[in-house]
Amino acid sequence: MHMAKEGKETRVILTKPLSIEEEEEAEQNDYSAPNPLQRILSLFAHLPAAFNLPKSQLQCYGESIYCTSLNLLGSCNGGDSSLERFINVVAWTISTTRPALFGVAPYNPVLGETHHVSRSSLNVLLEQVSHHPPVSALHATDEKENIKIIWCNRPLPKFHGTSVEIQVLGERTLKLMNHGETYEMNCPNLIFRFVPIPEVDWVGKVRIRCKETGLLADLCYKGRSFLGFKGSRRSIKGKILDSSSSSSVLYDVDGHWDRSVAIKDKNNGSVRVIYDAKQVISGLQTPTLKTLENVWATEAASVWSDVSEALMRKEWDKASEAKRCIENAERKLLRERESSGQIWTPKHFTVSRTEQGTWDCRPLHQWVPSAPIIASQDN
Repeated sequence: MHMAKEGKETRVILTKPLSIEEEEEAEQNDYSAPNPLQRILSLFAHLPAAFNLPKSQLQCYGESIYCTSLNLLGSCNGGDSSLERFINVVAWTISTTRPALFGVAPYNPVLGETHHVSRSSLNVLLEQVSHHPPVSALHATDEKENIKIIWCNRPLPKFHGTSVEIQVLGERTLKLMNHGETYEMNCPNLIFRFVPIPEVDWVGKVRIRCKETGLLADLCYKGRSFLGFKGSRRSIKGKILDSSSSSSVLYDVDGHWDRSVAIKDKNNGSVRVIYDAKQVISGLQTPTLKTLENVWATEAASVWSDVSEALMRKEWDKASEAKRCIENAERKLLRERESSGQIWTPKHFTVSRTEQGTWDCRPLHQWVPSAPIIASQDN
């Protein structure tokens, strides 16, 4: 959609989120880079637009919260006991792991870029609070459920010769305020392997902790082994423990984030599935625009609309030119701020550095308002 607004056309291009059953199709069609060499080059900075997904990194972060076929957040809040709620939080955390494609990357958000989407009573707001280094802040609230989510995402790539591993630094919290519980968790790492088969996997350790109850989950995401013969790609293994009781193990966790994950009760040996990816992250629909008039000028789907439209039409030169215009405008604004001594500040968050050198992002407002972009509600 687009309209004339204050002499300048406002356009919004929304694209379908990646879901598990459409991943292969997406890789072969709309989201594919022109050739394998360019796919490898796509992992480096200052890319021609042909290496990009038709969406911003802010949209990818946001989709992991608002694009879902089941209301797992509501399940977190509705558990009858602290242990049941914790198990539901583990399942919800796994649901935020989404497919990634080798060789195409989302746009690097410009400073001050935002993404604002609602799904039912859940309102999600993201802002790019730093460009060098790139730091994205997320605030999501559900006044009906009395839930708050705060993320601070700082991707840090490390090169290992035959692979590139991206560590996503920053604190992530989920607050169930009806129960007075705060859950802290981190994100797995994203690894791009060049040999023997070019592919991308989520790997590494994830810890989920509830400070108030002492419950703890240690998960390990595993990808394919180097030779591809051993190991189970996209597998998750781990334990749920009670750290307040000599760290006794309550459940073993085993499964695959793109299939299903089950827990085994250490007391009686019973097994139950807590997460089914087909039910949660398949068949995801493109968000829709409710009111164009209320779209902010900083909205990612508007900022990158010309680039996304050209990419979806496979007009590579046009997409690259549109991307250059955005990046050149960003550099011009930076030079102007530097020459005038102006210090840029985020509009929706406060940002600080901790003594450990990590970034801390705090929302300025208690609740996120409803958005003009609407995500499909649960099936």
